[in-house]
Amino acid sequence: MNYDQYIAAKTHLSGDHGFSPLSTPSFLYDFQADLVTWSLRKGRAAIFADCGLGKTPMQLAWAKNVVEHSGGRVLVLCPLAVANQTQREAEKFGIEAQVVRDGKIRGAGIYISNYERLHYFDRGDFTGVVCDESSILKNFDGATKKAVTEFMRPLPYRLLCTATAAPNDHIELGTSSEALGEMGFADVLSRFFRKTKKTYTRRDEHRGQVYSLRGHAVRDFWRWVNSWSRAVRKPSDLGYDDGAFTLPPLRTEQHVVKASTRPEGYLFDVPAIGLLEQRRERRRTLAERCERAAELVSDTGESAVCWCHLNDEGDALERMIPGAVQVAGKDPDERKVEVLEAFASGEARVLVTKPVLTGFGLNWQHCSHQTFFPSHSFEQWYQAVRRSWRFGQMRPVKVDVVTSEGESEVLANLQRKQDAADRMFNEIVSEMKNSLKAKTAPYEGPKAEVPSWLQ
Repeated sequence: MNYDQYIAAKTHLSGDHGFSPLSTPSFLYDFQADLVTWSLRKGRAAIFADCGLGKTPMQLAWAKNVVEHSGGRVLVLCPLAVANQTQREAEKFGIEAQVVRDGKIRGAGIYISNYERLHYFDRGDFTGVVCDESSILKNFDGATKKAVTEFMRPLPYRLLCTATAAPNDHIELGTSSEALGEMGFADVLSRFFRKTKKTYTRRDEHRGQVYSLRGHAVRDFWRWVNSWSRAVRKPSDLGYDDGAFTLPPLRTEQHVVKASTRPEGYLFDVPAIGLLEQRRERRRTLAERCERAAELVSDTGESAVCWCHLNDEGDALERMIPGAVQVAGKDPDERKVEVLEAFASGEARVLVTKPVLTGFGLNWQHCSHQTFFPSHSFEQWYQAVRRSWRFGQMRPVKVDVVTSEGESEVLANLQRKQDAADRMFNEIVSEMKNSLKAKTAPYEGPKAEVPSWLQ
C-alpha cells in the first residue's frame, strides 16, 4: 500500500460494504438518487434527511436494489400506521412491497411492518433491513433499541433514516453507529467524549455521568460520523438546486392561560422549577389549557391536530371539540390505524393525539393548523410540528402553543435543545461538504521540487 492508504488504514472511518446500484428509479430527484447510490455502496449507512425530503421513496429504491442484488428479502420497519402509508407510496412508484404483521413471509421481496411486530420475524429470513424513523434507537438501554440492534447485527445491508438523528445529545449518534456495525456505543464514548459538567451537555441517568466532546476530537468525531451518514436539510446541502423544496412560513403563537387556582403554598403564579412542580402545574391548569385549545380549533372548519401528553388532556379535548377523534395509548392498534387514516383522508376534521404515539413518519400536508402543549422533549416537538410543516405543504402552517404562566422553564429548555440540534446538523453538513469538496477539488497547494542531489 502507498502512504495515503497506510494513513487511511489508521483512521476509524467507515469503509464500503455494499455494491453499485443495479437501477436508479426515474421517480427520484437528483439529490435523492445521489443518496441512494451512496448508501448502496456503503451497504450499511444512515440518511439523516429532513421531513418531506423523500425518505420513503429513497428507502424503497434502496430496498429494491438490495432485493435484486441479493435475491433475498428486505424488512422495512416503521412506526405505527406508517406501514400502510409506505405501502401506498410503493404502489404509487410501481414497487412491489407488502405489509406483514404476523412474520409470515413468502419468497424474495420487500416486507413492511411495525417496530412493535419485530419479534414475529426471523432475522435469518432477510438480507437487509430499513429502519424508518430510526431515532427510536436513541435510548441507550431501551428494549426496542436492543431488539432492533440485535436483529440487524448479522445482516449485510442496513439503512437508518430519520430527521432527528440525536435529538438530545451527540452521544446518541453512538446507538446508530452500533446498529450499523460501526463503532460500539461504549467505544464512541471513550474515544470521542469525556465526563464533564459544561453547559449544553446531557446527564446520562443510567451511568450517572455527564459527557461532552473532547476538544481535540471534535473534527475527528464529525469526520467519523460523516463516513457512515449523510445529513440533508435541503437539496443545496448536497450541491443541488432547492427548486420546489422550499418550506412555507411557520407561525408560532403562544397563548398563556390564567389558572383559576393558585399553586400550593403561593399567593400568585410562579415558574415551576423541577419536574415534580412542572407535573403539578400541568395538572393544575389542565382545564384552562384544554378550553383554550378547543376554542382555537372548534369553529375554523379546517383540519387541525391537537397534541397533548396526558390521558386526561386527550379525553377533555375530545369532549370539548365537536367531531374530534382521539388516538389514545389504550386503543388497539387496529383502532389507531383506522382513526389515523380517517384523519389523513379528511373524513375526520380534528385529531387529538400524543406526539409519542403518532408524531413520527406520517404525512399530513392537508393540515396546516396545530395546537401544542409543550414538554421537555425537543424531538416530540420537532417531529409533531413537521407532520404538517414539511416539504410539499402549500399553505403557511400555524402552531398555537398553549401554556400556563408557570411553564416558562419548559419553553426555555425547548429553545436550548433547538439551538443544540441546529448546531449538530450544521456540524454534520459542514464536514460533509468539506469531505465532498476534498474528493473533487484539484490540489491547489505549492508545487514540490525534488532536490538535485536526489535526482
